[in-house]
Amino acid sequence: MKTYEITLKPNSGFGTPLKGDTIFGHICWQAAYDPGLFGKSIGQLLSDYKTDPFLIVSSAFFKIETNGTTVRILKRPDVPLYKIFDLSGKTKKDLIKERKVLKGKRWMKIPHNQRIESLKIVKYVSDNELIEEIISDSEETKRIRLLVSEFTQPHNTINRLTNTTGEGRFAPFELDQNIFFPGILLIIYVGIREDIDIKQVQMALKRIGDMGFGRDASTGLGKFDVISAVETNLFEMGSTNSNACYTLSPSVPEKDIFSHTYFTPFTRFGRHGDILAKSSNPFKNPIIMADEGAVFVPVNMENTLKKPYIGVGVSELSKAQPDTVAQGYSLYIPVYVEV
Repeated sequence: MKTYEITLKPNSGFGTPLKGDTIFGHICWQAAYDPGLFGKSIGQLLSDYKTDPFLIVSSAFFKIETNGTTVRILKRPDVPLYKIFDLSGKTKKDLIKERKVLKGKRWMKIPHNQRIESLKIVKYVSDNELIEEIISDSEETKRIRLLVSEFTQPHNTINRLTNTTGEGRFAPFELDQNIFFPGILLIIYVGIREDIDIKQVQMALKRIGDMGFGRDASTGLGKFDVISAVETNLFEMGSTNSNACYTLSPSVPEKDIFSHTYFTPFTRFGRHGDILAKSSNPFKNPIIMADEGAVFVPVNMENTLKKPYIGVGVSELSKAQPDTVAQGYSLYIPVYVEV
């Protein structure tokens, strides 16, 4: 399996988070509508998905240019704070203050060509620290505080009999959307099988970016451009003395192969799209996943390193469409964590 880093430029807000399993689902819909996209039907592509996935997609992270250097901004690993920060010698009072500051350091800053040798020596930063590096105007940095801001968009439907809003389906309502920091670029990592061409994946993503990703795409949300795709080796970003896997998308880990697991639970309440969205049973069975940024410590790291991904393909999700699958796989970066 080859791995690529794809750079995206967001052109609007997003109503749906850019998580790996959702992006994978969008690409599958592209293949379903256009069998010529990958040269195979969606049924052929997914026929051996549980043993040999044709595509694995990461969640979106950030890429910024700072001081002439390209820097990747990944999510802080979901491990206890004492495993990534030095909290020794602190009084209880100081520790409480320190924890509040450290919890704000939500991002892991990885300069280009730098390895994550140990989770304890990586630089962790807050949104404000990153924004101060990007823009020098102090007044502007005070105004913009987050790399991703949540914006509430009011909606309403007018009752044409009264020419006003009202109750029931005419009641005003609000929906959240995410707005990215101006000028910031997004990166996703994709792993593809040997019979898949990265240009095919780029075409699928271009169509998604043109039409819009996720909720409210028809009203202008979810638009992005595909800037580039560069072959990369995630193992070269990781530790040369690794004992754990840092995941890049929500995943369902295999049973009995990890001795320690650190993750934030993420429940995917899936729903069908297309014509099945209007069927009598549009909902899929929920899946409890480990969110991106999880750290798994394998019993045998050497065996784990034989594949660039961990996790399982998830099936038996839908009675309306029995062959429905979900991406329970995740690409990973090998890291070292104190167990």
